[in-house]
Amino acid sequence: MPDDLAADRRRFLQAALGTAALTPWLGRSSQAAPLPVPAPSLAADPWRGLKVGIATYTFSKIPLDKTIQGVSKLGVGYVSIKESHLPLKSSTDERKNVVAKFKAAGIIPLSCGVVTFNDEPSDQRNVFEYARDAGLPVIVCKPTRKSLPALQTLVKEFDIKLAIHNHGPEDKVWPSPYDAWEAVQTLDPRIGLCIDVGHTKRSGVDPAEAIRKCSERLYDLHIKDIEDPAGRSRPTEIGRGILDIRGILKALLDTKYGYHVGLEFEKDLTDPMHGSAESLGYLKGMLAGGV
Repeated sequence: MPDDLAADRRRFLQAALGTAALTPWLGRSSQAAPLPVPAPSLAADPWRGLKVGIATYTFSKIPLDKTIQGVSKLGVGYVSIKESHLPLKSSTDERKNVVAKFKAAGIIPLSCGVVTFNDEPSDQRNVFEYARDAGLPVIVCKPTRKSLPALQTLVKEFDIKLAIHNHGPEDKVWPSPYDAWEAVQTLDPRIGLCIDVGHTKRSGVDPAEAIRKCSERLYDLHIKDIEDPAGRSRPTEIGRGILDIRGILKALLDTKYGYHVGLEFEKDLTDPMHGSAESLGYLKGMLAGGV
């Protein structure tokens, strides 16, 4: 890591959560050096108005109750719920109960996904009923192009937004945010994007530029860092990789982005707490520094 980036990293981590606070969640002692506790002056709104939370895919190998406990310890107030924590094939009561558990811990679910849509009408409707029952305003999704007219009809019926998630060069339908951006131009304005900044970089697109260009229909965002823009995704803690995190945050602030900024930490799905805390601390410190 270049010296200037290393210095930035040390400074930004002054706002990180203390690692010691995570030890009870992990059920074992940590060998990592403790991260400093956030400064009191940041307590009012360390995120500068951004709705920073967790995409619970980060905890997809962790049971629901422990996931809620972990998100709470990370000190964020929002989530995007992954199917591993609330199955699509669930009852109305089950959906309401899961959301109630998050809310009881002071965590607001803002979306679900990523949901893969097929072309079967009954399956498509079930996803919208799922989001409606759970009170989720946004479905982060991977649809087929053929399904878009039918999904538009459901968007109008349920008044729930769709956010098409790009998955990088391996995805032959939605590799880049611009593929989704072009596809939705003639559709209901409630059909938009979830930009994954890591996959966006791997597709050869500047994530900050994409945020600015697609801001009118940007309804969710997955924030992360990667080690290499080439080849398959190699996730790492935010601040250790190659993404222009400062530029991404500045684009979100400049465009007054008002939807979920979901940390998706994929480096270790069986033990996500320390990497998530470090990543959130880096974001918090960068925002505190004025971006």
